[in-house]
Amino acid sequence: MKTVAQILKTKQNQTVYTIAPDAKVFDAIKMMSDKSVGALLVTVQGKIVGIVTERDYARKMILKGRSSTDTSVRDIMTSSVMYVRLDDTNEQCMALMTENRLRHLPILDDDKLVGIISIGDLVKDIISEQQFIIQQLEHYIMGHPA
Repeated sequence: MKTVAQILKTKQNQTVYTIAPDAKVFDAIKMMSDKSVGALLVTVQGKIVGIVTERDYARKMILKGRSSTDTSVRDIMTSSVMYVRLDDTNEQCMALMTENRLRHLPILDDDKLVGIISIGDLVKDIISEQQFIIQQLEHYIMGHPA
């Protein structure tokens, strides 16, 4: 079982993209598109005050007929943000995401933001781990004829 720290090291893009709560939703969606990410952490002076996701945009903007150029991020962000620490395991992250229907978890180290992990990162890691186990079992079986 891998830790968040180990998973974070394998991520190609470890950049955490943030936005201010007073930024316009249009700018947030543009940044997500430009950076190919599905979420931005909303921060004030380096402290997480929320998270805004593509899902927030779809549910709180499009379906309610709001204008993305007139609406601030603070109006659609989720302000209660769950997070994980570097020594948490992939299994703990998956359980937290599943129980709370989350797709992104910020990673904190001594209350400092050090990364973000997505459901895709976890699935990729779990598949990689399973492939390794399968290879080891195949090697063992091939080396020990019946």
